[in-house]
Amino acid sequence: MNGPELNDLPDDSEQLCPYVSSLRRRALRARELCAASTLSDAFLLKFLRARDFDVELALKLLLNYQLWRRESPEISGCLSPSSVLGLLNTSYHAVLPLRDHTGSRVLIYRIGQWNSKDWSAFQVFRVSLMTSEIICMETETQRRGVKVIFDLQGWMLGHALQINPSLARRISSVLSDSFPLKVRGIHLVNEPMFFRPVFAMLRPFLPDKIKQRIHMHGADFQNSLCKFFLPTILPPEYGGEGLGIEAACQDWTNQLLQSETLLQQIAAHPTADVATFPKESHLERKRH
Repeated sequence: MNGPELNDLPDDSEQLCPYVSSLRRRALRARELCAASTLSDAFLLKFLRARDFDVELALKLLLNYQLWRRESPEISGCLSPSSVLGLLNTSYHAVLPLRDHTGSRVLIYRIGQWNSKDWSAFQVFRVSLMTSEIICMETETQRRGVKVIFDLQGWMLGHALQINPSLARRISSVLSDSFPLKVRGIHLVNEPMFFRPVFAMLRPFLPDKIKQRIHMHGADFQNSLCKFFLPTILPPEYGGEGLGIEAACQDWTNQLLQSETLLQQIAAHPTADVATFPKESHLERKRH
């Protein structure tokens, strides 16, 4: 079977066992993971699915993930939604309740809701990391990946000043080769002219396949955005017929808060057994 065919198998399929065992053996021989007490099947499957069961590529992704966590303790060491509740309550971020037509999760970030005087770029990035850790436990998301809409209305100089080259590199690493999620599309709307220097800082760190998946829609974005997403899943504020953005943001904030203990466990023991954690978020089950 090829990679995509393997990816369609359930987690408990015996045909996946040799790949999980091979990745575990190779990972435990790597000095970067010599301190790991356990590498659960569920943890390893995330990396295998993200690379369509190519063990070599999955190992590289796993080691990059561990390296990124070690180099970014100010972001990955505290995965507490309650610590950034004030930011979440501004309707800054949502994961839409319905997947797109390809099965991808759709995330929205509303940059204008981020007050750069109150919240640092590290705290803002932590929100993204918490969401990513939650949704990458969903088997369907492991298979189909994510698409992200960045609404840059309200982007100001204060935001730009917080994005330095070091942080730009870390953001780019997560998008490309340091997190077990397939990034299927990045859509920018309402992007102002003075966002371009920041984008120019990010761009050199991105692989060509990610660059090709970036779409800039400008201020007149509703028609063009609907060429990529069915109107039934998008909020009305983005040209769709789905749940309003304020309600979507509140629903996802509630989901993160309900996952507080889980996220703290991941922060403390990222390779541990997560077999008892839900494969599908409460929000997604509720909306089906």
